[in-house]
Amino acid sequence: MTWNWQQSDWPRFSWNADRLKKAEAAFLLEGGVLSGVVRHLGKEDREQLEVDALSTEALTTSEIEDEILDRASVQSSVRRALGLKAPDRRAGPHEQGVAEMMVDVYRSFGTPLTSDLLCAWHGKLMKGRPDLRAPGRYRTGGDPMQIVSGPIHDPNVHFEAPPARRVPAQMKAFLDWFNRTAPDGERPLAPTTRAGIAHLYFESIHPFEDGNGRIGRAISELALAHGTDRPTLIALATTILAHRRAYYDALEAANRDNEITDWLVWFTEVALEAQRRTTARVEFLIDKTRLLDRLRGRLNQRQEKGLLRVLRAGPEGFEGGLSAGNYAKITGASSATATRDLADMVEKGALQRTGERRHARYLLTIPLRPTRPVVIDSRGNLA
Repeated sequence: MTWNWQQSDWPRFSWNADRLKKAEAAFLLEGGVLSGVVRHLGKEDREQLEVDALSTEALTTSEIEDEILDRASVQSSVRRALGLKAPDRRAGPHEQGVAEMMVDVYRSFGTPLTSDLLCAWHGKLMKGRPDLRAPGRYRTGGDPMQIVSGPIHDPNVHFEAPPARRVPAQMKAFLDWFNRTAPDGERPLAPTTRAGIAHLYFESIHPFEDGNGRIGRAISELALAHGTDRPTLIALATTILAHRRAYYDALEAANRDNEITDWLVWFTEVALEAQRRTTARVEFLIDKTRLLDRLRGRLNQRQEKGLLRVLRAGPEGFEGGLSAGNYAKITGASSATATRDLADMVEKGALQRTGERRHARYLLTIPLRPTRPVVIDSRGNLA
């Protein structure tokens, strides 16, 4: 087995650009739509969007690596990193570190990508990791960097990265390529193509002892932001998590050859879905604000708590719909009180009811916007 970095054409990636043209045009067009929707947000809602989006990306990029973090701690850490008022809540080093990294990525929109910046991100991400030899530095040592699964006596090697001695030169070449292919660089590339290549290129070098996946996805988000000429809140990690098995399969396949059309098609599909997911989130936030403004002072504390819990599920909707039993658990109300509260919320237009008796479910009166997967067919058409 020879890996992509061991082949004579490394890192001169090749791909079928024609198959991606329509998707790349759609990404730019829909990016303009998203920018227009965001402009309708007030200052408070814009800040809330930043906190929610960055927190969700921090949580999901960690969950892709099977690291489950505390949501409230991540959110408070993001607020502090943004300079916003935050609850007096103690956050663990993992929550604090990934939150600080995501905010730094968001704010790095206008700066070139450098080795120092990447190492700073790694240092933040690896807070509370005394087991690492080199947090905030490229890996060292002579042992092969391998991604494996299966038993120790018979491991399945999914990828082996270049030896540590080659990492500095490989990373210099990567950073030169990344900055040269920026929209204002010598050889600009379309944003989704550049972001997809950047992720694969970085993961193939695997320059750090740990955290390469999270930093690689952050680099992709930065590349997508460059392409739309504004800081991005695109839900890339959230969307990758929804397709995690396919993500790892696509990366593993792409690590074997430097003809990467299949990888770029897959990544572009995910980038478009992520962009649409973000637009749905912003539109939902606008509708949510209008609903809460209309209901201000008209609901009791139990009803407000129940409604906010349903709204927290976002544009995908509360799974299964809200039942009287769910409402009672969320609010601590008795069964009879739950029934009265819910009927009153329907009367006031906060919720709408479907079904009868024990099958009754209560849904939001604002539109839900579930995001469907994007498919690029063999002719480059979006299905």
